[in-house]
Amino acid sequence: MSKIENHPHGIFCWSELCTHNWKEGKAFYTSLFDWGYDDQPIGEDIYYTMLQKQGGDIAAMYEMPEEQISAEIPSNWLAYIAVDNVDDCAAKAKELGAEIIAGPHDVMNAGRMLMLKDPVGATVALWQGNEHKGCKHLGELNTPYWHELATRDSKVSRDFYCALLGWESEIKPMEGMNYILFLVDGQPIAGMLEMTSDWPEDIPDHWMIYFAVESCDTAVNKAASLGGQVCVPATDIPDVGRFSVICDPQGAVFSVIESVIDDV
Repeated sequence: MSKIENHPHGIFCWSELCTHNWKEGKAFYTSLFDWGYDDQPIGEDIYYTMLQKQGGDIAAMYEMPEEQISAEIPSNWLAYIAVDNVDDCAAKAKELGAEIIAGPHDVMNAGRMLMLKDPVGATVALWQGNEHKGCKHLGELNTPYWHELATRDSKVSRDFYCALLGWESEIKPMEGMNYILFLVDGQPIAGMLEMTSDWPEDIPDHWMIYFAVESCDTAVNKAASLGGQVCVPATDIPDVGRFSVICDPQGAVFSVIESVIDDV
């Protein structure tokens, strides 16, 4: 598949890991997904690492500042959504009840970004690409495949993202619940589920990143052998695929999915 050179407005375009241990985190993910990497210095012995497939950037990682680690902020993955004008989106997000965490600001010549906490508390970033548009490979194995919002108020969440980004929504009944699909130009680009009382209270509203894998079970076993913790064991979703939720050795949570849909 050819490299992606641009991402339309409203499409998830980048994934970024902020980790307690950059060296060990890099070893875990490059081993698990067979990624290459390009360490770009951003300070004394500090790097912004481009994680790569076939030489193309697909995600990035960096070490969390010591003061944040001391404040017990967990390692985490952050999802970025492409937008045409990040400043306009910042103003609109505030009107819709979001909290601006950082930005809008330029990231050198790469682009302009904004990090926000949506009205239910989930964190996400917006990206207006310049020299760096985002992920170069999508719809392939070992790349970001799906993004899913877990929320305690699906109506508030749906109204917010549809108003902010122009997303459409569609209800898809699944195993006793109504799963929400978000669409751009009629194509599903993300999903949403409502957290029930069965979910532990300490799990916040969040966006989950799923990485496509050839075999869910193989990926789970490999992650465990590398020091990861399996939070949700390999589980089948009818007509969708087999997935698992994993916590990396530094505490960041992500998912893997073996899709049965012919789109990888």
